[in-house]
Amino acid sequence: MIPSLLLRCLLFAVLWWVLAEGRIDGWWLGAIAVATATWASAVLLPPAAHRLRLVQMPGFVWFFLRNSIRGGFQVAMMALRGRSALQPGVLELQLNLPAGGARVLMTSVIGLMPGTLSVELAEDRLRLHVLDVRLSLAAEVGELETRIRALFGVGP
Repeated sequence: MIPSLLLRCLLFAVLWWVLAEGRIDGWWLGAIAVATATWASAVLLPPAAHRLRLVQMPGFVWFFLRNSIRGGFQVAMMALRGRSALQPGVLELQLNLPAGGARVLMTSVIGLMPGTLSVELAEDRLRLHVLDVRLSLAAEVGELETRIRALFGVGP
């Protein structure tokens, strides 16, 4: 847990340094902000037992970029077809990911799928607003969960 907190502290300090444009006259305020951000991140997203597997990162990034672009085009085509061609609604999905970072990442990244937006994450259930309930999301959600499992090194 200590290495995770030190890494977070370092990342927040670098972020403060960038935002302060390298100036040192505001570091007293920066120290308070870094300490507060580190504490808040530890409370809101405790260090997980599962660590990211960096070897899986390029495949995940490629998946993310490819689906972001595809999703953008697909939503643009939906918009061009007009409102009458859409059937918006709310779907509920069962997540099979461990609590913590994996679920948070899933909730954040699922918005790259065409016409989806995360509404609520409660326990192992994710509610999504979708532009068209007729779209088959099961396969795409399954592939995303598989990629996130690989990224976090958790079994099926």
